[in-house]
Amino acid sequence: MITQMKKYTFLVFHRDYETFLNRLREAGVVHINCTATGLAEDTDLQQSIAKADELRKLIKQGAPDQLLHERAEVENQIQAVKKEIARVAAWGAFDSTQIEQLKQAGYELHFYECSKTNFDDEMGIVVGETKTKVNFASVGALENAEERGVVEVRLNKSADELTKDQEGLNALLVAANARIEAWKMANISQLQAQLQQIEQQIDWKKVVLNTDSAADGALCVLEGFCPIDQCESLNQMLQETSAYYEAEDPKPEDATPIKLRNNWFTRMFECLTGMYGWPNYGEFDPTPVLGPFFLLFFSLCIGDAGYGLLLILVGYLIKAGKLKIEMFDGMGPIIMALGVGSTVIGYLMGGFFGIDLYAAPWFPTIGKAVMFKGLFGKQIAGYDIMMVLAIVIGVIHICLAMTIKCIVSTKRFGFKETISAWGWLVLILGVLITLILGALVGWGAEVTKVILIVIGAVSALGIFIFNKPGRNPLINIGAGLWDTYGMATGIMGDVLSYIRLYALGLAGGMLGMAFNQLGEMVLGDTPNVGTWLGFIAIVVFGHVLNLLMACLGAFVHPLRLTFVEYFKNAGYEGSGKAYSPFSKKN
Repeated sequence: MITQMKKYTFLVFHRDYETFLNRLREAGVVHINCTATGLAEDTDLQQSIAKADELRKLIKQGAPDQLLHERAEVENQIQAVKKEIARVAAWGAFDSTQIEQLKQAGYELHFYECSKTNFDDEMGIVVGETKTKVNFASVGALENAEERGVVEVRLNKSADELTKDQEGLNALLVAANARIEAWKMANISQLQAQLQQIEQQIDWKKVVLNTDSAADGALCVLEGFCPIDQCESLNQMLQETSAYYEAEDPKPEDATPIKLRNNWFTRMFECLTGMYGWPNYGEFDPTPVLGPFFLLFFSLCIGDAGYGLLLILVGYLIKAGKLKIEMFDGMGPIIMALGVGSTVIGYLMGGFFGIDLYAAPWFPTIGKAVMFKGLFGKQIAGYDIMMVLAIVIGVIHICLAMTIKCIVSTKRFGFKETISAWGWLVLILGVLITLILGALVGWGAEVTKVILIVIGAVSALGIFIFNKPGRNPLINIGAGLWDTYGMATGIMGDVLSYIRLYALGLAGGMLGMAFNQLGEMVLGDTPNVGTWLGFIAIVVFGHVLNLLMACLGAFVHPLRLTFVEYFKNAGYEGSGKAYSPFSKKN
């Protein structure tokens, strides 16, 4: 839900204005709309903004560029040494000092590699070999090496010597990390306090620049918005000052900020609403609808109860602080909720770590009875039950969006401006309800025909004749025809988009089943310790990979169904600005 706001206009004598702003900031409940006018021209403000950006970057990266560069250099050297160790490992153990001593004594060793077919014993002494190549050494340079298919290899150090170098570099890396951690402990808190102070200065400056003046500069005029449940405390504070103020309901043209008020469950999904954009003050909060449907869509895409249990575990560990993943910080509760939904829906779909429980002979019959296949059968009208379910969910989702659009638009703009939308809603919902009731009640084809004719006539009046009252009827008919083309093509495409819920769940289940089969092939008919280890490795790796891919698809595609299909049919704009009160930074 969207919290109701009151628009305040403050009138303050210029000498008392600084004191008034301090009191207003201490109250911390008034949102001041700061426009860009005058901000770019203020040099001090731009310098403060640049400084704040620098501090945020430094705090985020956790160390100055110099320390990070030193660590990166050591890490690059370690990677280079590892590659060199892998390159020279085939040459076995040797002492680079002795090779240099032989060179000074006049015996210069050269090292080569070539294919086995090109090697001749006269070329040199074999040092090592693989299935296809031979590594050998020669005293003196080999003549016509390139023509004979031989490549010279430079050996500066042996693998053992390089390993010692790597150990030294590892010690340097530990020291570099220690310097970074010491810098963090000594500076991060101070930098955060400095950033907080600068941000307060920026907020103050923005408020001052967005203050109007009256009476030749003697009076300062400021506008702001306060949540209605905070107005009483704000009014008490204002009565203690010399400021004059007025409070009124916001007008449609006002840029009223948005503060959402939802229960514990819906609040978890407000971050998804914010990804698209906050609602306008006259719009509706889509989160109460977005939350349950996103949970349902995500669960259908995962389609596996075992994966749902893993998500619950991961969410709990993140919430408890035992598993720290920066990108999931604070998202433990929503991951747990998605895990619970995936467990329930996954069980109803019959999936458990790639095992089809409904087809498993060992799974209890009573447990199968409550699954989708047990309740509705494997197919409906020749189509897979999950595919039909996805389409039904899509129809419900879009019809709900159209209903919300009609109600909210009527509230905002009046019934005359939404007659066409109501016409389409009556047509689509009326036809669906009539057909469903006709099938359930069995009132006959003639009754159904009459009802559909009435529904079609009523909706046609709204779509083609009265879609814009007061306009030329011929123009209305043309607009209605164009709208009909858009609806006919758009609605069908929107509904079919929900098949992705079925496709992703099916793909994840089949991939999980494939990993199980691969594991069983490795295990064989006479398992031993080695085959069991291979089985465990394949199954664990396969299901972890499948879960990660499934989670990615289960996040992106339901979000698309919400942002595109649902928001489009609901008429949601999402161009509002979040409530951010003028207050002291904590």
